[in-house]
Amino acid sequence: MRDLVIEPLTKSAFEPFGEVIETAGARRLMINEGTTERLHDLARIDVARNEGRPIVSIFRATPREMPVTLHMMERHPLGSQAFYPLSDLDWLVVVCDGDRVPALSTLRCFRASGQQGINLRANVWHHPLLVIGIQDFLVVDRDGPGNNLEEAYFPQSESTHRVSFTADQK
Repeated sequence: MRDLVIEPLTKSAFEPFGEVIETAGARRLMINEGTTERLHDLARIDVARNEGRPIVSIFRATPREMPVTLHMMERHPLGSQAFYPLSDLDWLVVVCDGDRVPALSTLRCFRASGQQGINLRANVWHHPLLVIGIQDFLVVDRDGPGNNLEEAYFPQSESTHRVSFTADQK
């Protein structure tokens, strides 16, 4: 059993897996007769493969018992998947490299603040949401023909990885 190191979520560290969605550094436009600031073009949504269309959903995540042992990963081969928290609670993002099968040796864990979202590129292996409290996320992803979900379970013979975090852990 190995404990994953939790890294801070930064644009440069997360770049191999997708984009960090945050307001820092965003292009700002005043709209609606100057009463609204638009934080413009925060992520590149990619869902058009195989006649896909973008959908907007809210996912309500519930905490898992800590420490979490990672047994599986998933990916979406036909489109990107963007998550943005709707409350100011930190959360974890676990991703890894791998083409056909997720590579355990490349697992990375990032701690996102409640002010940061992510846009996972198509085909990026990731663990389902990991939160410290019940937390809602605005999710933009793909709907349409084709199978856009693949799950892979780690062989029981391989060592698994654990991750644990609390609200006060930084």
